Amino acid sequence: MKSKPLSENLIYHRKLKGYTQEILSEKTTVGVRTIQRIEKEEVQPHLQTVKLLAVGLDIEVKDLIPLENPNEENVKRGWILLFHSIPFIGFLIPFANIFMPFIFWSIKSKDNKAYDMNGRAVVNFQCTITLLFIISLLLFFPFPGYNYFLTAAITLYAITTSIYNIFKSLNSGTCYYPLSIHFLKNKE
Repeated sequence: MKSKPLSENLIYHRKLKGYTQEILSEKTTVGVRTIQRIEKEEVQPHLQTVKLLAVGLDIEVKDLIPLENPNEENVKRGWILLFHSIPFIGFLIPFANIFMPFIFWSIKSKDNKAYDMNGRAVVNFQCTITLLFIISLLLFFPFPGYNYFLTAAITLYAITTSIYNIFKSLNSGTCYYPLSIHFLKNKE
């Protein structure tokens, strides 16, 4: 038997108590817009947010998100962490920054939408960075003095963007890699 998603459970319990989204927001520290986005399934809330909503509704967390496996969220966070951190192997093994995330993405993308979205974003970003890095190396011959600056800037951008997205994806389940070329398109 498949359990109802969080959004349906939240709407059900909120209406059962006779609360509007505004009243529920006042009973918790969760903003009205966040409640709206959770109910529309636009975001996957952090467990702490779900706990706050459960307290505001005077119900158990399991009433909002019944988990068949309580470690499921930890496993999901582990895979997402792996997607965003595995490209650093590319500093040791050439092109591993692309191939390792691609392999994990191709294996796990069908298991969960978050794996598909995060893996696709990482692969696209790493392909873009590798392409820019190769172009900067090719520019060494006509512009030898500027090559070091360009290569260093690309490397620094790749490292800081990757680290930022490790933390962002662990906190919110989403990521943002600006300037990425979409080599792998969304299925939708």
